[in-house]
Amino acid sequence: MRDEAEENWEPLLTAEEFEEFYAHAVGRLTGQLYVMLGDLPEAQDVVQEAFVRGWSRRSRLAKDGNPEGWIRTVAWRLAVSRWRGRRRSEDAWRRHGGPPAVEGPGPGTVALIDALRALPPAQRRSVTLHYVCDLTVEQVAAETGVSGSTVKTHLARGRAALAHVLPDAHAEEPPGA
Repeated sequence: MRDEAEENWEPLLTAEEFEEFYAHAVGRLTGQLYVMLGDLPEAQDVVQEAFVRGWSRRSRLAKDGNPEGWIRTVAWRLAVSRWRGRRRSEDAWRRHGGPPAVEGPGPGTVALIDALRALPPAQRRSVTLHYVCDLTVEQVAAETGVSGSTVKTHLARGRAALAHVLPDAHAEEPPGA
């Protein structure tokens, strides 16, 4: 006699089977959605999201017998949902006069960003949190999970490195003049 667990048993794609399905189908599905949508990054996004949703519904995918069709349908619906959301946002902006005009970054900002990129990531993060976000040394230490003395070291080294590449804002004449 069969017990209840056997009667309620549903086929389930195992993790390995799902990974194999993903490996074999993701490229094909992305290509198909790209043709449907005309936008490769959007196709990649919606196919990935559909696979994420499919992972938690592996029993349904196995039972339906057409997991690729399910993923394709979900990806398409996600794309349509995104279009509707963008359209609603655009309509709202039009009704309310659109977003305010924002100027692009000035030469000083571009120079600062380039100089900060040259710093090691920990120094760059500490310098940005302290000088751009206006956090205290203690707040930077708490947010980054390092000691206050480490933050002070990062700040000192960062300032020294930046001093070599950024012109002094208070200088009478440009560097090299």
